Amino acid sequence: MTPLSESEISLAASVVQRDGGLDPGAWFETIAPDESQGRNPESRRAYVCCYEPCNNRTFAGVVDLGQASLVKWDHLEGVQARIVPDEFDMACKLAREHPEFIQALKDRGVDDPSRVLIESWSAGNFGSEEEQSKRIAYGHCWLMNDANDNPYARPIANLHPVFDLATREILRIEDYGAVPVAPDPGPIIRDDQRTDVRKIDITQSDGPSFTVDGYKVQWQNWQVDVGYSVREGLILYNIGYQDKDRLRPIMHRASMAEMVIPYGDPRHANFRRNAFDVGEYGVGASFDSLALGCDCLGHIYYFDVWSHDWHGKPKLIKNAVCMHEEDFGILWKYSNPKKGQSTVTRSRRLVISSIATIGNYVYGFFWYFYQDGTIGVEVKATGIPFPSGIAEGEESPYGIKVAPGVESHVHQHVFGYRFDMAVDGDRNTVAEVNFEAAPMDSHNPYGNAIVTRETILSSESEARRNMDIGSSRYWKVINPNMTNARGTATGYKLVPGANALPFQHPDSPVGKRAGFMYHHLWATQYQADELYPAGWFPNQHEGGDGLPKWVQANRPLDNEDIVVWYTLNYHHLPRPEDWPVQPVVYAGFHWMPVGFFDENPAMDVPRTR
Repeated sequence: MTPLSESEISLAASVVQRDGGLDPGAWFETIAPDESQGRNPESRRAYVCCYEPCNNRTFAGVVDLGQASLVKWDHLEGVQARIVPDEFDMACKLAREHPEFIQALKDRGVDDPSRVLIESWSAGNFGSEEEQSKRIAYGHCWLMNDANDNPYARPIANLHPVFDLATREILRIEDYGAVPVAPDPGPIIRDDQRTDVRKIDITQSDGPSFTVDGYKVQWQNWQVDVGYSVREGLILYNIGYQDKDRLRPIMHRASMAEMVIPYGDPRHANFRRNAFDVGEYGVGASFDSLALGCDCLGHIYYFDVWSHDWHGKPKLIKNAVCMHEEDFGILWKYSNPKKGQSTVTRSRRLVISSIATIGNYVYGFFWYFYQDGTIGVEVKATGIPFPSGIAEGEESPYGIKVAPGVESHVHQHVFGYRFDMAVDGDRNTVAEVNFEAAPMDSHNPYGNAIVTRETILSSESEARRNMDIGSSRYWKVINPNMTNARGTATGYKLVPGANALPFQHPDSPVGKRAGFMYHHLWATQYQADELYPAGWFPNQHEGGDGLPKWVQANRPLDNEDIVVWYTLNYHHLPRPEDWPVQPVVYAGFHWMPVGFFDENPAMDVPRTR
């Protein structure tokens, strides 16, 4: 689905302003391609969500862009729209001008409020009355370093302005006691650069192997459409593989549909640090404009996308999505020493990526397409691990000290991926594969036999599964209506990488709101409006929405139109080496063909000479 253009965003905003019946002070949370019509929409439409501060109300609906008409528009009872970047800026300005906040800064030796960063995080839902009736945000504070290149350099402990974002006022200043602000750590940008790093040039004298038509990409045997929304960021559509004379579908749609970062410190106001970066803030709204030679290296093709501000005014993000080819070592090799023969082909992959700066963290979202039919998914996390202030001589029971006066708490980065499957067509089945050692007996006298157990996950309740390294577990999506040359169903298998489970109690507030994170795999029967694993509006929601709610229907999955959800959990206890900026850490997984092809599909890749 093609991203919205500048004119389409403007048109959608003007139609809602004209026909939505909103107060003039209402603003736009989301203007994005509408997917409520399903995969093959009859007309070009935009999904629009607005927030009306004067009445603390959220509205959502659909604009028909061809007819310039509002075809659906509803007040959504009891939900809060996402916190948009404009609100962050507004809240920071409010706090810097508040007398009580200014005095609290002076009590900590900070005389210049303009050098203080105040981030207004979603307050979550912890059962208080104000969370049910107001639009609450909780402030966290830092002092900029003297070099002016690190706004998180000097955390201001125990100081939290609490905002009502609807009325644009500070409800109170929560102060749990002054702690001396950490000493200045110095600049991020250092003068003492290494001198032994030589230049690397990556060139393709004949140009790249891919072709681009608008947002449609063709690379070798792969075809994929690049999409975008302010909420999810990078979305891939219509992923397929050209196998001889036919284009074989694999996925209708693939995206990183939710991010939750629960922190592990229960003290003071730290328990509120549970960010839903997709559902509460919007990853696409935080996209970087990528720079050649820095973010991306080689022969690069960039996709620009249009975002918008809270007035509905379009904002161009240039170079929002980067695409290039990479050499990836050996693809396959065979050597015959007796004949002095060695045949080798080198692997190449297509990389489609985006990078989002969301507060203190920077996330790279990478999708890899390989010549053997494999699809790789990877997150690269860098930036600054959330720093908090700590008094001299005090120990950090829920994290570690990364610098004098600075602690960083144990936390997790939970990424919820959604895959609208279409392996050789819309009718698919999910199976789980486990391995076990056979018992030693007359059939296995040497104790070396390995037994494979394959189980069909025939319903949504059965398809809530977790990894098991003891059985080398993986899952696969097959098409029971299509067979390969060996007579078995064609399919793709999901191969997990490094992962973890949450340590938050399932009955905790964040556990209820992010119930999807307690299973690595979920599968559901396709519904056009089931897009986000924690539900459409997690901001201040009490929980229970999204996947835990949908699977209560226990719909059948065998030979059905299905969606597979994978939860990737990167567990992070920060290190001193993560300060002042964390080196990139990697987490990912793969989709690999399993019986999808009759043989190695990369046998026709030219040999390396």
